Amino acid sequence: MGHFYVWRLDKWKYVGVLFLITFVLGILLYTTQGKLLFVFSNQETAVLVKGNDQESDIALTFNISWGEERAHHILEELKNHQVRATFFVSGEWAERHPDIVKKIVEDEHEVGMLGYRYKSYIEQDITQVRKDLNYAKDIFKKLELPDINLLRTPNGHFNEEVIDLAEKLDLKVAHWNVNPHDWKNPGVDKIVDTVMKETSNGDIILLHASDSVKQTRDALKTILPGLKNKGFTFVTISEMMNQAKAKAKLVE
Repeated sequence: MGHFYVWRLDKWKYVGVLFLITFVLGILLYTTQGKLLFVFSNQETAVLVKGNDQESDIALTFNISWGEERAHHILEELKNHQVRATFFVSGEWAERHPDIVKKIVEDEHEVGMLGYRYKSYIEQDITQVRKDLNYAKDIFKKLELPDINLLRTPNGHFNEEVIDLAEKLDLKVAHWNVNPHDWKNPGVDKIVDTVMKETSNGDIILLHASDSVKQTRDALKTILPGLKNKGFTFVTISEMMNQAKAKAKLVE
């Protein structure tokens, strides 16, 4: 009998914890409707994860850290469908391929940085991370892109220390919340299905334009018109941030 009552007590504790977690998540989802979703957010320091879920705007983003062939293919496909995107590129790659960076800008896409070297920031001392970011900023200035203030951390790895540093360097950090893992080349249909099923209002989609991705261009041939047909509007990360700020001021 003793074992029976101990089990009942543990069971009710377990149920209570589950109820508390569910309650907190419910409150969080309710209070974040119509707002940007941040992590590590204290109004001074934040990482953008998702835009306004009450608007049909979505942001298509591409990471590039090596190679040049696939980038041209991606740009051609975006131009064919008249879609603007945000490209996050490493300073090291931009230094080697200034012509492609110029093409991205000429096609009216937005450029953000992945730092200089594509190496996880949480695996480095913060002083080294600072050097990497400052060097990347210098490289973009030399490429006549001095106003880049968007950062996506390498591998998407960050902690509060990294985010605080980004804020001090006047960099706004953008993550993502839809990721079909196209860099693994899982198949065109798999990439398309993931993006089409998971994308909703305010989402930030992560894709890649490095030479390792072999199926992304073909996937875009279905994804771009498909998302448009669903009523979504493509915006850049900066546009997503600015629109939300404008709405927040009106609410205040």
